[in-house]
Amino acid sequence: MTQETWTVYLSGEIHSDWRDRIAAGLNELGLPVECVSPVTDHESSDDCGVAILGEEATGFWKDHKGAKVNAIRTRTLIERSDVVVVRFGDKYRQWNAAFDAGFAAALGKSIVTLHDPSLTHALKEVDGAAMAVAETPEQVVRILRYVITGELAA
Repeated sequence: MTQETWTVYLSGEIHSDWRDRIAAGLNELGLPVECVSPVTDHESSDDCGVAILGEEATGFWKDHKGAKVNAIRTRTLIERSDVVVVRFGDKYRQWNAAFDAGFAAALGKSIVTLHDPSLTHALKEVDGAAMAVAETPEQVVRILRYVITGELAA
């Protein structure tokens, strides 16, 4: 493979350090990867629509505005990505991550899902669209190393 920069979109759960672990592993290996992601500050993501476009009387319309503003970033970055990693945690249901996986699949993007084995049954359709299903961020790093360099870790 060439040394061109790969763009990897990191979608999903925002309550753990999985993104940092992937970025650190890729950096440690010196791989030509740019990691991009949605806004991971929960409050900013929830409030962006009304903070920018004005208050709403109901939660539905507040969420509607925020989702659409956030979708500008999400859609743009997924469209530009070479690989989409979708992390599902066990603390919250990540409906947005499932949507991101579907959007990436519709675009023909390579998807790697990342989740605990206890979620396998619930995510069978999402995993069915994935090229790989990982259980740890370190496995994601190993997958990316292999697909970018063609080499297995020693």
